[in-house]
Amino acid sequence: MEPLKVGVEYGVIGLLGLLAVWALVVAIERWRFYGRVDPSRFATVQTFEMALTKRLVIIGTIAANAPYIGLLGTVLGIMLTFHTMGTSGALAITTIMIGLSLALKATAAGLVVAIPCVVMNNVLRRRVSELLAQHKVHHGA
Repeated sequence: MEPLKVGVEYGVIGLLGLLAVWALVVAIERWRFYGRVDPSRFATVQTFEMALTKRLVIIGTIAANAPYIGLLGTVLGIMLTFHTMGTSGALAITTIMIGLSLALKATAAGLVVAIPCVVMNNVLRRRVSELLAQHKVHHGA
């Protein structure tokens, strides 16, 4: 069961860390793009909207799925705890607490990734709405 423990510890939490970095990179890129975008380059509001919303789905998808990835880590951590308790034949409180803390760490990591991603997604989508409104005002649409 050691591979399962390593999988939860490094696999699930590591995956969540990578997803958080990916979301942050996309958010920074999008924010910089919004700061320098020239609406006059786009003939229609649809092409402008496509350029503005490019890659935002990544942040939204990470925000929606990070809690589930954390929950998967939680379930695996609890399974590991029960397996360890069952195979050892002893109900050592330290074994139980270590397994449960591992499980809760995965849950917390999922939430720590998801909550800022939801905020980033909302802020960026609000900026998209503002830029689209400016485009419509300037182009009389």
